[in-house]
Amino acid sequence: MLILTDASKSHLNLLFIIYLVDKVLTVSELNRNTKQLLEQNIPLLWIKGEISNLKRYQSGHWYFSLKDNQAQVRCVLFSHRNKFIDWQPNDGMQVEALALVTLYEPRGDFQLNVETMRQAGLGELFEMFEKLKSKLQKAGLFSLTKKKALPNFARQVGIITSLDTAALRDIVSTLQRRMPFLPIIIYPTPVQGKTAASSIADTIKIACLRAESDVLILCRGGGSIEDLWAFNEEIVALAISASSIPIISGIGHETDFTIADFVADIRAPTPTAAAELVSKDRIELSHRLNTLHQRMYRATLHRIENAMQQMDILSHRLIYPGDKINQQAIHQQHLHDRLLKTWVHQLEKKHWKLFDFNQRLIAASPRIARLQEQQNELASRLCYAYSRYFDTLIFRLQHSQMQLSHLNPQSVLERGYSITSSKDGAIIRNSKQIHSGDRIQVKFAHGMCEADVCITKNPDQC
Repeated sequence: MLILTDASKSHLNLLFIIYLVDKVLTVSELNRNTKQLLEQNIPLLWIKGEISNLKRYQSGHWYFSLKDNQAQVRCVLFSHRNKFIDWQPNDGMQVEALALVTLYEPRGDFQLNVETMRQAGLGELFEMFEKLKSKLQKAGLFSLTKKKALPNFARQVGIITSLDTAALRDIVSTLQRRMPFLPIIIYPTPVQGKTAASSIADTIKIACLRAESDVLILCRGGGSIEDLWAFNEEIVALAISASSIPIISGIGHETDFTIADFVADIRAPTPTAAAELVSKDRIELSHRLNTLHQRMYRATLHRIENAMQQMDILSHRLIYPGDKINQQAIHQQHLHDRLLKTWVHQLEKKHWKLFDFNQRLIAASPRIARLQEQQNELASRLCYAYSRYFDTLIFRLQHSQMQLSHLNPQSVLERGYSITSSKDGAIIRNSKQIHSGDRIQVKFAHGMCEADVCITKNPDQC
């Protein structure tokens, strides 16, 4: 049911009043403004109703009406949105649609642009699913630390499912194809219906008590959320979590997720994939064994060849002890001769080096007396040069002192001059700087005084 708030109604009435008073609208303008008003003021809504007059066009778009006992509304579900719906709607089916309220301008038809659609009642199931999922997650049933590892080679596999389900046939055929010698135990249980959840939980407990299998496969074929609901019950989740045997869930299709998938030790996308997880491909195993056999054969042969080669080397090194002593004596004599020659050569090198040093020392023949005279002469010249340099510096200093004395203001004052300044200390150089009545300061060579100006004269009046 569509509900307009009081604010929306007021906005709608005000908009039409303004247009009616100010201008005359064309039909196109009316429809366009009405469409904008609806789309901007009414958010996406979930609307429940019965499908009627469903038509599927070649373009992929779906056109239908939603109705109840008192009213109906046109709807459109475009192809780029309906491709995500994994069930087929039909006339008379109760659904819930998430839609935008709008207007089809060319005909002025009020309609709903449907974003997505679900079968009526699924909303409650999804809510129950999310609530239980959140509860079990907080309880730690989804924790990776609780997941049990699968055996590398299972000695016996248990299957928990219904005897008449196609998933059982798929698993059995897959196991026989991949590992025909692997024993299989089937634990039959209903997988759909009101009592299915408790039956599945009891079957898991029985399989754990009997402890016949190394791994359990919990499976069934695909279906709607109602068909798979037994695997979303808390009793099944608790039984899976308490199982002492690793459990693989292979429930529905790859896009189907149940609570059992989250609690199980491993989730397989399909029942066939679950069978592949617990069984090794016999062809692959045979190929792997052949490969390992070849590798072991080559490694053993390589070790034997290495041992044979090592034995040849050792046998070649094995000689008569007397011959070995003679060889060592010859080698020792050879080393003695080399040491003697090296010693003689080193003595000769040292002798020639000493002779060379002696010749160089004689060639140098240092004359100590002459060097002493040169040193004394250089010392005298240095003292004379420093004496002349200091005399020059003293003369320049005295000359600078005389210049500073002439420029000293105190010397000027000593000759009878004075320095006149204003009250703030500025030197007065022109009579224009002072006026009659100003107080001035006069500095003499010895002391100072303050005076008041009575008369000032410009230079041209003097």
